[in-house]
Amino acid sequence: MTILLRFLLRAVPTLLGAITILFLLLRIIPGDPAQAMLGADASASDLQRLRAQLGLDRALPVQYLYYMADFLKGDWGNSIVMKTPALQRVLEVLPPTLMLCASAIVVVIAVSIPAGVISAVWRDSWVDYGVSVLVFLLMSMPQFWFGLLLLLLFAYWLGWFPIYGAASDGGWLAQLHHIALPALTLAASFIGLATRLTRSSMLEVLGREYIRTARAKGVAEPAVIIRHALRNALLSVITVLGLTVGQLLGGAVIVEVVFARPGVGTMIWDAILQRDYPQVQAAVAVFAGLFILTNFLTDLLYGALNPRIRT
Repeated sequence: MTILLRFLLRAVPTLLGAITILFLLLRIIPGDPAQAMLGADASASDLQRLRAQLGLDRALPVQYLYYMADFLKGDWGNSIVMKTPALQRVLEVLPPTLMLCASAIVVVIAVSIPAGVISAVWRDSWVDYGVSVLVFLLMSMPQFWFGLLLLLLFAYWLGWFPIYGAASDGGWLAQLHHIALPALTLAASFIGLATRLTRSSMLEVLGREYIRTARAKGVAEPAVIIRHALRNALLSVITVLGLTVGQLLGGAVIVEVVFARPGVGTMIWDAILQRDYPQVQAAVAVFAGLFILTNFLTDLLYGALNPRIRT
């Protein structure tokens, strides 16, 4: 109960702060939602009438008070363009985005942790140097460029994967076939970060006294690496993975646009271009809530891996 109360005391101000910052940023950027909806040929009277309907003719502090009052009551507004509840649209397109982020996390864990462990065990060998070079390459490549490169090589030239979209049917194999390249694109830079962190954490743990004691007692080397060293080294890696979820949600905007996938990222991109303020605010609020929840689950996972810090 105490843990939940502490979580709520941190989560509520963080969420409200994120929403407030987004509210101000959307009003600062150039563009007029009424002009975007009615077009460049709209008359001044029509623009003024639409602004009044949308509440955009009010002073900014008044707009903010009305928005926060509705938000706290559970009314997150209607999409200016689609005329439907903004939160409903977010929830409709959220599953493909969550699937993409979950797939990227699986790729990060499956690649970075073994690579980091191998690099630490064979420190200063050609394997370590090879992993380091590959890691720096992945970390230095922009997501949109890497995604276009994968599309060109594996989708256009080789034809192994579809160029765009997501599988609407065909089972999990079809879903996996469509999500492979986007997930790898989204995970690429985080693979490098998690690999370097796993390597450095493993090197620190392998030099500790209890590792030498385990080896002196005759414990097999695989058991020393996996049961004793890796478990303690994963604490710092879990911290990064917990923070990575928020960055993955942000990166999904770029990846979904590059691969023309349905999802919250594509919806946010379209809503920003159309100056659909309520839609963007609802989507980012959901993203912020997911990020806060992930950090809470990360704290709980700390206690599962290390009983000494459960309190």
